[in-house]
Amino acid sequence: QVQLVESGGGLVQAGDSLRLSCAASTRTFSDYSMGWFRQAPGKKREFVAAILRSGGNPLYADSVKGRFTISKDNAKNTVYLQMNSLKPEDTAVYYCVADKIGGTHEYDYWGPGTQVTVSS
Repeated sequence: QVQLVESGGGLVQAGDSLRLSCAASTRTFSDYSMGWFRQAPGKKREFVAAILRSGGNPLYADSVKGRFTISKDNAKNTVYLQMNSLKPEDTAVYYCVADKIGGTHEYDYWGPGTQVTVSS
């Protein structure tokens, strides 16, 4: 069982930056792939970024590639999402996710979410 708690959301203006953090309660954090999803009002939940336990390059949705960066600190049991050049269409609830496998779709563990609002 993994508990996830996101922080760092808020209200910013278009073009600003924001960093989300997600603290995971597990003794085997390095065994998990970690990621972020988001859900905007009236839209389906969508994949944003992931960093896999197996290593390799992180995965990103096309809509955030080049603007968002995911990173993981195994010593702190924390995953981050650095969001630059924010756009109003990035407005959503952002969810931290964890899974033994990971990818762009299926994750077993979800945080409660943190709101990000980008004004134009």
